Amino acid sequence: MRAMRRLLLLTGAIVFFDTIFFTALTPLLPHYSDALGLGKAGAGVLAAAYPAGCLLGSLPSGMVAVRVGVKPTVIVGLTGVAVCTILFGVGTRAWELDLARFIQGVASSFSWTGALAWLVAATPATRRGTTIGGAFAAATGGALFGPVLGAVASQAGIGLTFGIVGGASLGLALWAAATPAARPEQPQPVRALVSALRSRRVVLGVWFVVLPALLFGTLSVLAPLRLSDLGLGPLAIGGAFLAGAATETVSNIVIGRASDRHGPLLPLRIGLAGSILVAALLPWPDNRIVLALLVVAADLAFGTFFTPGMTLLSHEGERLGLDYGWTFALVTLAWAPGQTAGAAGGGALAHAVGDTVPYLLLAAVCAVTLALVTRPRA
Repeated sequence: MRAMRRLLLLTGAIVFFDTIFFTALTPLLPHYSDALGLGKAGAGVLAAAYPAGCLLGSLPSGMVAVRVGVKPTVIVGLTGVAVCTILFGVGTRAWELDLARFIQGVASSFSWTGALAWLVAATPATRRGTTIGGAFAAATGGALFGPVLGAVASQAGIGLTFGIVGGASLGLALWAAATPAARPEQPQPVRALVSALRSRRVVLGVWFVVLPALLFGTLSVLAPLRLSDLGLGPLAIGGAFLAGAATETVSNIVIGRASDRHGPLLPLRIGLAGSILVAALLPWPDNRIVLALLVVAADLAFGTFFTPGMTLLSHEGERLGLDYGWTFALVTLAWAPGQTAGAAGGGALAHAVGDTVPYLLLAAVCAVTLALVTRPRA
């Protein structure tokens, strides 16, 4: 039990620092959009570069985890994250920033796949939701501090701030290297992953990773730009996302326990109902305080899906005998296109026709999903 707690602490620290860099961009987007003339479409590309890198790295990360082991996968990922974080901090041109975030996304897929596979393999099935919820509470804690870090960077200097975060990531690589981990005995071929995708419940679990990524990807581009238009600066924008991530951090722990007690579908249905309402309301406020409060509500509603979705996926993967390395490579493979489509697609669509269309489309997608999962066979 003590070893599992130490592993949960390590995993939480890994996803915390990864998420800090990812969300630190949020309050800096208006700055980069103005300084580099990006516009909504260019800002969407910058925000989408990280998840696009995760998509490229997802299957290779699973392959390394099942063949070489989870520890080397984590160390490679953390080292790459550290280097790219530092490079992003000193980048001055749009292509440099896009490239640094893209490669950082590739590296992050390794650290996430390795860390979550490492943790879940050591967790009893009856506590799977609680453990995943704890890990994602740490991830949302990173999301909580990321916008604050971005706001601090806007005042103290981007290079210095991101350099410190990069150094912390290297420290985590050393911590992971000193932690014992089993090596794989019989590496599974990629066809095991392909075979698992024939399961309806695996596909359902995958969708509940894609959907929140799509929602958050759109929100992370449109909301800070709109809040900036309404007169909020980087510190205030960071504060709005800070408050949202704080509520999401607490809710992930509660949702994890509820998934263990009642099954993952109940919290998923509640999250869908809340997401329909929030997404439908987001395009309309002209008051910056009202919109900031809706951003907090959106963080809470959209963040409901990850923990029960991954719990569902890990249970079904275990039933099918799928290696955890493949299971969490599948998580990265699912999250990346959702986040990319939300950030780049949502930004481009909003640039063409305004914010209303992407938000209402997302509300419709949530409504269709709720109808499907409330059927008796769901």
